Amino acid sequence: MRKLVVGTFVTLDGVMQAPGGPNEDRDGGFQHGGWLVPYLDEKFGEIMNEWTKRADAFLLGRKTYEMFADSWPKSTDPEEALNIRPKFVASRTLAKVNWNNSILLKGDVAQEIAKLKAQEGGEIQVHGSGNLIQTLLQHDLIDTLRIWQFPVILGIGKRLFGEGTIPRSFRLIDTQLNTTGAVLHVYERAGGLKYGEVEVGQETVIFDSGTAHS
Repeated sequence: MRKLVVGTFVTLDGVMQAPGGPNEDRDGGFQHGGWLVPYLDEKFGEIMNEWTKRADAFLLGRKTYEMFADSWPKSTDPEEALNIRPKFVASRTLAKVNWNNSILLKGDVAQEIAKLKAQEGGEIQVHGSGNLIQTLLQHDLIDTLRIWQFPVILGIGKRLFGEGTIPRSFRLIDTQLNTTGAVLHVYERAGGLKYGEVEVGQETVIFDSGTAHS
């Protein structure tokens, strides 16, 4: 079974809209596009390159697909993963996709993605694709989250975890810091939530699964 890995960039208040440029996504009159650019450095680029090379395939929403298809084919690197590996595109409006090794998903997107995950193979990576990520969260299809968090607060904009997200637990497996204060957090799914109750003045915290001492 293949893992579905979502990678995204967010502010401290969880906004993921238009990180890379002012015209990337102006929905809702968004005026803060390009907010991550001042925090890029060499380490960030190295981590992103290594990460992309792990992909066995990519899963992209329409906007991200069109943006990538306009730029990545210009790369002079013959081993560029985004050009040579399969790209599955989730879109209700596109009739066809022309970028090399691109495949348009038809029918129910969640069902088609579940079928892809059931196949043998390596990572299926999601980059950008904010609307698609909401669908993945609502159908509990994400295995790993790679979240770059930047020291910025915007107050408005599309957020990573929107309404309809299924409650889930994740386990932190890696953290890295670049030279400008951006932090990469990598999480793997760890099942449903556990609940408990803290009694004020007591040293013992009671969880549904048992007792843990503080």
